[in-house]
Amino acid sequence: MAAGHDVPLVLTQPDRRAGRGLHPVASPVKRFAVARGIPVLQPPSLKDAQEIERVRSLHVDVLVVAAYGLLLPQALLDVGRHGALNIHASLLPRWRGAAPIQRALLAGDTQTGISIMQMDAGLDTGPVLLQRALPIAADDDAGTLHDKLTVLGAQAVLAALGALDAGSARATPQPAVGITYAAKINKTETRLDWSRPARELERAVRAFRPVPGAFALLAGDPVKLWRSRVVDASGAPGTVLETQKELVIACGTGALAVSELQRAGGRRLNAQEFLRGHPLPPAARFA
Repeated sequence: MAAGHDVPLVLTQPDRRAGRGLHPVASPVKRFAVARGIPVLQPPSLKDAQEIERVRSLHVDVLVVAAYGLLLPQALLDVGRHGALNIHASLLPRWRGAAPIQRALLAGDTQTGISIMQMDAGLDTGPVLLQRALPIAADDDAGTLHDKLTVLGAQAVLAALGALDAGSARATPQPAVGITYAAKINKTETRLDWSRPARELERAVRAFRPVPGAFALLAGDPVKLWRSRVVDASGAPGTVLETQKELVIACGTGALAVSELQRAGGRRLNAQEFLRGHPLPPAARFA
């Protein structure tokens, strides 16, 4: 809107119940639209022919889709003169799917980016109009990377819309090589396996921060690990090697020096605060 485009309609998912009273809460997209007098549709499904016809009746140039969370049927993809553009948080065809930011961090990728893709019926398989790359910093987590990609995605979709307006946009089919899938994060993946190399576990801590958080079991209780770094130390995987400024835990290769932890029901603490409240016996071990 700030760039001068006319937005005649906003589609967003139905209000979700949240908070102590579990009252329905509107999404930020809906609140933005309502504040500016833009009509809003919140169908529980996008397969309703009446809803699709309502969108078609507006004779729009293009649909812009960002993290909608539901599959768009072909009938809806076809209502815009230029189809539907998706703002996808990876350099396609790498990391098609639901969790491209987390998967890029878990894999140790050194860069990611934004792809503006012409949507088709497949899972992020459509041709790409443009891409913008972004280096992944050593201290990036899912939260910081998401925020950087948000800004880059906004810039990229405006560039794509400008190219459509000028008639210079060219969609290029994705290459058949280099395809990877970013499956939705399963809670079982967030439990750290100490037999794995420390560098992989450090990436997991960042990939699952700020949500849902990487965790391990200590004396049968879950403990979330929020900040860590790789150090050169060795021991039986899961064994606590040091309890000074950091909690140093042995891994399959190397060790993880953890500086911020959280017990279930507690608050996030630095390692020293954690140990004052929960002193560990010699050779304590994470499961």
